[in-house]
This record gives sequence, structure tokens and C-alpha cells, in this order.
Amino acid sequence: MAMGFAKTAWFRKPTTWADNSYQTCRENSIVGERLSSFLVISLGAIVGANARYVLSRYAARLLGPTFPYGTLMINVVGSAIVGFFMIWTTERVLIDPRWRLLMVVGFCGSFTTFSSYAYETMAYFEQGQWHLLLTNILSNNLLCLIGAVAGMALARVR
Repeated sequence: MAMGFAKTAWFRKPTTWADNSYQTCRENSIVGERLSSFLVISLGAIVGANARYVLSRYAARLLGPTFPYGTLMINVVGSAIVGFFMIWTTERVLIDPRWRLLMVVGFCGSFTTFSSYAYETMAYFEQGQWHLLLTNILSNNLLCLIGAVAGMALARVR
């Protein structure tokens, strides 16, 4: 009797030929991966935004509010971080791509302040403060490019 049961269960024609549960698993892994990416980016953004706030307040208190030193410093440091991290993680080490999401997209995305730079530059334009306008444009662009190159070079040092 046991033999007969095993034989009928083993050779029974399935009611459905293919189980589509693999699609559900695939969809869940994609959703989980996306959710994980969003959480990693969000964590970096929280830290970056708070670091930006603290640094810009500190720079204004230390150097005065006449020129946006905080914005300049944040943009230069952020450019150096992006330059370093992108080269380091693509040429030097093999790491989980979520680290790039955390540092470059999350942290530096909320830390750097191009929108503040644009507003402050246009405010100088509207006020006719040509010297500060040119100083802000040149210093942010040149120093951020130098920061990015410095970060890239530092990442390539053996």
C-alpha cells in the first residue's frame, strides 16, 4: 500500500506545470534592494545635512557673515570627498555599491550646497557687489575643481 501511494503521488500529473513563485521572490528582492538603497541614501543625507548646518554656522561665527565662507568650505570639502570616494571605490577597493550611495548621493548630495552658492551669487549680483560676486564664482568653481582633483589624486596614492 505504501508503495502504491508513493507511486501515485510521484507520477501524478501536476495541475500547473510551472510555479510562478520565483517571480514573487524576484519582485520582493528588487523591492528590498530599492528600499535598502533608499534607506542608505537617507541615512547619508541626514548626516550630510546636519554637517552642512553645523559647519556653515561655525564658519559664519568664526569668519563673519560678510562672505559665505561656510558654503565655499562645504563645496570644496564635498568636491574632495566625491573625487576621493569615486576613484577609491572604482579603482582601488571593491566595496558594496551602497557605500557610494551613502557617501556620494546621500551625504555629499545633502552636504554640498550648489543651490546656496547660486542664490548667494545672484544676491551679490542684485546688490551690485561685483567684487564679492566674482570672488564667489571664481573661488567656488576653481577651489571645488581643485578639491575634486586633490581627492582623486589622494585616492590613487599607493
